[in-house]
Amino acid sequence: MHVLGIAGHSDTGKTTLVERLAERCSSSGSVATVKHCTHSPDVDTDGKDSARHRDAGASETVAVTDDGEWFATGDSRTLTDTLDDLAPDYDYAFVEGFSDAAIPKVVLGDRDAADPVLHRAADGESADVDAILDALHDRDPYVTLETLVEEVKRSPDEDRAGAIATFTGRVRAKESADDRPTEYLEFERYDEVAAQRMAELRADLEARDGVHAVRLHHKTGVVDAGEDIVFVVILAGHRGEAFRAVEDGINRLKEEVPLFKKEVTVDDEFWAHERDC
Repeated sequence: MHVLGIAGHSDTGKTTLVERLAERCSSSGSVATVKHCTHSPDVDTDGKDSARHRDAGASETVAVTDDGEWFATGDSRTLTDTLDDLAPDYDYAFVEGFSDAAIPKVVLGDRDAADPVLHRAADGESADVDAILDALHDRDPYVTLETLVEEVKRSPDEDRAGAIATFTGRVRAKESADDRPTEYLEFERYDEVAAQRMAELRADLEARDGVHAVRLHHKTGVVDAGEDIVFVVILAGHRGEAFRAVEDGINRLKEEVPLFKKEVTVDDEFWAHERDC
């Protein structure tokens, strides 16, 4: 799922740009929208932003308040929770507001917003939708473990598979109780080489007897303590084949894919290359 935030003051036409993007993308994929609210919103009321999102082509709209209220269910939700739920079912999620969130975004007017910023424009009406979508498609999509599990379940060999094994790597805050906490990790990669190595690794694993489908994903950018970093998902005929492929997959990914890691603790920061390339 491609995620794009729209940040701006109330008079810059954020909803107008969401409408334009949703209308463009709904012709080729499924679209969800998320709106940041400072109070409990009116849902699908004529003239309200959520109704305008749907009229433009969004199949689902979600609003999240500052205290975590989510209008669709009333449960306590965060933006990450919401995007994780949307990711398996949608090709695009356009997020109106949340200017401090670490998601790719368009900034309208003179609003301050956290990186990464893909595009700036005076307002939503004048923003260059083609340039915005080109920049968005150049970035990695938003991937969750559930997204990858759903992908392997669509394998043509799914009827011969009796096991799905997964591995999730996450940012460990401490090695021991006395350690100074890690605040976040930051990952960089050689894109072309990393993509080639990932493709080769996936092909090698899928060529094994009894392995029907493989998905591998490693995040880049900033990943906070406690958040997920890397996923390996294996669809196989039996659990033994699945477990062996998962273990080999994560070990080879760490050894063979050129990823570079910066660790930031409360006291220090340093780069620790996972592999010299």
